[in-house]
Amino acid sequence: MKSKVLGGACLACVVLLGLQGPGVAQESVPYQNRSLPAERRATDLLARMTLDEKIGQMTQADSGSLPSAAPVSELFLGSVLSGCDSEPPDISPRGWSAMVDAFQKQALTTRLGIPIIYGIDAVHGHGNVRGATVFPHNIGLGCSRNPKIVEAAGRVTAAEVAPTGMHWNFAPCIAVPQDERWGRTYEGFGETPEVASLLGPAA
Repeated sequence: MKSKVLGGACLACVVLLGLQGPGVAQESVPYQNRSLPAERRATDLLARMTLDEKIGQMTQADSGSLPSAAPVSELFLGSVLSGCDSEPPDISPRGWSAMVDAFQKQALTTRLGIPIIYGIDAVHGHGNVRGATVFPHNIGLGCSRNPKIVEAAGRVTAAEVAPTGMHWNFAPCIAVPQDERWGRTYEGFGETPEVASLLGPAA
């Protein structure tokens, strides 16, 4: 199962991941045919889904709130994330990968075999993984005014997220914090739009 790091979650993105479940024979229906345009595949898949499946696909659950991987298939969940305290007992890359794979395998047992997107809060490095590289928060990286440094940090983080089985990193934050009393000031690159534009994803 290949891991790909995505910048966001949408139904078409899930289809394009190319992960196939056992519920429907591979490429026997339009939504699983990789040669077709994404819009046609998504339209076909949506037409096959029940209301419960659509609701489930729009739901993202924190792994810490799930007693096991079973609710992924029971509720047709489209996404699972690990917040700051939602980690497996084994925080090695192998332990993380095993947990994510368990959720993914459960998702692929559903009728339509739609894979989940797994999200992780690795804004400045994959910090809840043993041995990961941790960088300064965005407010510190913003002091560099150097897009190449910020890009290099992002590439290292992506390279360390991918082997743990996760597809989506919740980063970077492009907020423009101007009041230090806001509890997440450190996630912005600086207090001006120019700094966010210089160092953010559109840079």
